[in-house]
Amino acid sequence: MRYSKTHKEETRSRLLETARAITKKGGFGTTGVDALMSAIGMTGGAFYSHFPSKQALFQAVIEDEIRNSTEMLAGDQNQSGEQLEQCLRTYLSTFHSLHPDEGCVLPALGAEIARAEPEVRQTVEKGLKHIQQAWARRVDDPEAAWAILAQCVGALMLSRVVAKEQTRKEIISSTRHTIEKHYLRQPHGESVDR
Repeated sequence: MRYSKTHKEETRSRLLETARAITKKGGFGTTGVDALMSAIGMTGGAFYSHFPSKQALFQAVIEDEIRNSTEMLAGDQNQSGEQLEQCLRTYLSTFHSLHPDEGCVLPALGAEIARAEPEVRQTVEKGLKHIQQAWARRVDDPEAAWAILAQCVGALMLSRVVAKEQTRKEIISSTRHTIEKHYLRQPHGESVDR
């Protein structure tokens, strides 16, 4: 059977997309090559024509995902304060908490990233610094920007480990309100218009 010239690249893209969703939901370490390939309708043996190792796939997934996470938490370079606040509301939401496969890689795979190769951690660090810088410009405080980032990721992770929906909602809403109250005020103590 002859494949089109773009078949290999299309298969690689489908594999990456599938790996992103499956591993954010169930973890990268616990997801086997056979399961990933089966999800796109192929055998495990075909995996190695796309990636030299499972670790290489993890690197590619994290590179894509950290860009998505950066977009979720910081938007683009020209993001206004109001747009950053919208990023915050979208990030700290019940929907995001309940759908790790569609959301930020940091709370979903943070522990696995911490154990990954230095190249993976460098990619993540670069993305984190971009997010921190975007928030530092907004709140005019680099230390507060790191705190906002840590609170967002931590709150989302905590909201996913609790059993009760009410507790999940309390974690999400109290974190969002605290960040808005303490960091997103205009000079002279006035709230930012929403």
